[in-house]
This record gives sequence, C-alpha cells and structure tokens, in this order.
Amino acid sequence: MPTFKLVLSDPMSGKARQFEVKDPLAQRFIGLKIGDELDGQVLKELIELPKGAKVKITGGSGIEGAPMHPGIPGPVKRYVLADSRPGYHPPKRGMKKKKLMRGNTISDTIVQINAVVVYPEGYAGPPAIPLGAKELQKEKKTEEAPAQ
Repeated sequence: MPTFKLVLSDPMSGKARQFEVKDPLAQRFIGLKIGDELDGQVLKELIELPKGAKVKITGGSGIEGAPMHPGIPGPVKRYVLADSRPGYHPPKRGMKKKKLMRGNTISDTIVQINAVVVYPEGYAGPPAIPLGAKELQKEKKTEEAPAQ
C-alpha cells in the first residue's frame, strides 16, 4: 500500500501545498512518468480544482532522498555523472559529481511527488491554492502606496 506526499504547486498564486495521498488514490500515480498529466478531478478528495484543470507530474524523490531524473527511464536507481540540474547544482562551472538518482517513473518506493496545476485555456477565475493573509496584506499595501 503506497503512501505519497504530493506537493502541488499553483503557478497562478505562486503557492504550494502538501497533501498526504493514500490508497486507493495513490494507486492512480503508480506508473506515471515525469511530464504526464492527470485529470484534476482525481484529487477532488484533497483539493477543489477548477473544471478542466490537470495536474502535471514534475518530479519527486525516493525513500533514500534521491531525486527523480527525467532522463533515466523506468522505476530504477542509478548513479549518474551529473553536471547540472535536476539533482545537482555545481558550486563551480564545469564541475561534475557522481550522484544517486531515481528513474522517471513513479513506483511504490517514491515518497514525494512534485506536481503543478495546469489550468484550462483562458481560465480567469481564482487560483486553486489561495493566497494567505500575509500575501493579501502585502498586495493591499502596494495598491494603497501612492505612485511617485
């Protein structure tokens, strides 16, 4: 019985929320790859998404903390000579490092799944993950500030 942490990001509000996904909903994620889209109505138990919205898988990490890499096919672990993102940020230009990475397919050994909300074309409603009180106050202050 797989259990995932789903980190869902909202590009409209710039916010992200974390959800605990358990069976039977977790079974829907098994076998999906990075870049695959899932209908937003699947997550109606967790969050209310606009009609026609989709959830796009952008990455994740395994039980040992190794990040998923889109260039490694399948639900495997591999050591990769990494020189750039994802999974390695070199301190100096040209540096490479051997890093443990996971494949691009979600399996039961994945702990965290990163995803983003993809809104339907021409959507102008409120964001799926609303702004918090601090952000609303900040917006209000910038609107009230006189232009110089």
